[in-house]
Amino acid sequence: MPFVNDLHYVSYGPATGETGTIVLLHGFQLDHRALTGSCEPVFATRPGWRRIYLDLPGMGRSTAPDAVHSTDDVFAAVQNAVRTLIPDGPYAVCGQSYGGYLARGLVAADPGRVTGMALIVPMIIATHASRDVDPHVVLHRDAFAAALPAGADFDQEMVVQTEETYRRIQAEEAPGLALADPGAVARLQAAYPGTFPLEPAPFNGPSLFLLGRQDSVTGYRDAWHLLADYPRATFAVLDRAGHGAQIEQPSLFTALLTDWLDRIATPH
Repeated sequence: MPFVNDLHYVSYGPATGETGTIVLLHGFQLDHRALTGSCEPVFATRPGWRRIYLDLPGMGRSTAPDAVHSTDDVFAAVQNAVRTLIPDGPYAVCGQSYGGYLARGLVAADPGRVTGMALIVPMIIATHASRDVDPHVVLHRDAFAAALPAGADFDQEMVVQTEETYRRIQAEEAPGLALADPGAVARLQAAYPGTFPLEPAPFNGPSLFLLGRQDSVTGYRDAWHLLADYPRATFAVLDRAGHGAQIEQPSLFTALLTDWLDRIATPH
């Protein structure tokens, strides 16, 4: 089981990254499976990519010593892991929710190395009370989902509630939630906003903002304000999609991520 600087990671594809290398960062309290479930089917037809999925500190199988007590510390750990795993050369970055916040930090810290950035239902504003979000709604619920107990995260976050979306949540998110270190999570929540730069200058690499129109967790409107900083961004707000947009709208997710990868591979 590979670790780098105390962070567990999973890597697929050629070590040389014949097409390119991409670092993928999952959401808060989850682990790498929150992204492998959606992204690996896309890469099945693009085997030349080297994919590195990190488990963030205190999440998945990554440890979080007492010195890790803020998002700044998480960001520093991610930077160190990237420097070790990719000591030189370009790489792309993809972040989901909290991982999207960290991805923006990586781009801002070293825009010359980052070839592209994809954000999936990203956390734009760290402080929950300051986010511009709508109340949670459910647009579709099948008989299977209607029979589930009320009050679970699935019920509170998913807009499309079906047997299939429930199955995927259980396979891709529930394992990470079960592994998260409660003490580390509490420390990070107490110092959630980062102080590292996010958009000090426009980033000209191919970018993707994939957002849920009904996302009641991170929303979509706050991201509009970032478009001027990403001149080559595709900005997609998906209907019938909440904070699990990649699960609720898998065909659109695949098409948009595929387009982003193609734009990186042929940047001009």
